[in-house]
Amino acid sequence: MAEADAFEAALGALDRKERTAHELALWLKGRGFAMDEIEAALRRLFEIEALDDERFARRYAEDKRDLSGWGPERIREALLDRGVPIDTIEGVLALDSHGDQLDRAREILIRRARPLDDDADRQRELEYLARRGYDYEIAYQAVRSASSRAS
Repeated sequence: MAEADAFEAALGALDRKERTAHELALWLKGRGFAMDEIEAALRRLFEIEALDDERFARRYAEDKRDLSGWGPERIREALLDRGVPIDTIEGVLALDSHGDQLDRAREILIRRARPLDDDADRQRELEYLARRGYDYEIAYQAVRSASSRAS
């Protein structure tokens, strides 16, 4: 009976918000369910495909790329914090090509419309992209490209 209660509670939680297995386990634990009940509920949710960390990671990465302009490093850290296995994260991040990352980083700079007239301006934008999760090579190429476009 308690396993069914944990399953029903987890299903309700997933209806309200998509979560990783790790997040859902913590959520159930916080509501007083025992580990064996949580594990049984998670197994059942995986079986019926209501819970899928890879699907979560794919959607999360797409949303953060499209809506927030995040780069792969920032996405990796956020997914690790949510308990997604590293091999799943790396598989999802591999779908984002170098060219796509560069285009996105360049568009971010163009939308920001900050000056790129001197080294200090370019350094500031390079650091901005790094904080967004872009690696140095992508950020550098995007700044160069946006800088030459602005000239």
